[in-house]
Amino acid sequence: MAVSAEYKEFLAEQLERLGPVRFRGMFGGAGVYLDDLMLGLIFDETLYFKVDDRNRADYEAEEKGPFTYEMSDGTTGALHYYEVPERLYDDPDELVQWARKAMEVMRAARAEKLARAARAAERKKAATKKQKATPAKASPSKKPSRKPKA
Repeated sequence: MAVSAEYKEFLAEQLERLGPVRFRGMFGGAGVYLDDLMLGLIFDETLYFKVDDRNRADYEAEEKGPFTYEMSDGTTGALHYYEVPERLYDDPDELVQWARKAMEVMRAARAEKLARAARAAERKKAATKKQKATPAKASPSKKPSRKPKA
């Protein structure tokens, strides 16, 4: 089910203190973006924020869990996006605090991704440098064939 324009407008108003929130359709739902980072998901008019060890306890204390979906092989997959408690819609200040924590998670994830890419590039550069520095081994020459003495 597509996310209604009314729900997106409601969330944009709730989160406006963070800055301009954008929505991008995805798989029947929508991604919630701020500063080019996807801090949340919307599916079936339910909001989910990005979670890691920094903020997971907040959601677990509210008995909220991750967004789950059925995979093609029949198993259930889960994302690192947890359902936002409905009570937060009545307290925009607290909702914004939870959204800020989700942004911190996304910024940390982006920094880690960039650091991994930099390390991989450095390893590749070092391997290329090492390969160029190692002289190529000459192929072994064939031994001259010995003709039997007559």
